[in-house]
Amino acid sequence: MPRIFDNIDQQLLPALQETLKTADHADFCVGYFNLRGWRGLSSHIEEWEGGDGACCRLLVGMQPPPEDTFRAAMRLDQRDDGIDNQRASHLKQRLAEKFCKQFWDGL
Repeated sequence: MPRIFDNIDQQLLPALQETLKTADHADFCVGYFNLRGWRGLSSHIEEWEGGDGACCRLLVGMQPPPEDTFRAAMRLDQRDDGIDNQRASHLKQRLAEKFCKQFWDGL
């Protein structure tokens, strides 16, 4: 049965740790995931053999940071002309760098 955690009244990490004690695989769907949080789960998941049916799958639907949302709302020119391949590539690179920073900061 799916459960929703708000980390105010319902804390996610302790519930996941308890559930993972008896699990042999996991599928998570979260709105945001900071890689530093993986430290609290990794000891349970490292023991799984991997592959279909014995792994952890994580679906992240990240929201833009509040400062990006604010900047977009305050722009004078609201026309959306899209982005070119160079800009898209640059944004993908920045996202990858942010994930790497989260990972290394969490070690």
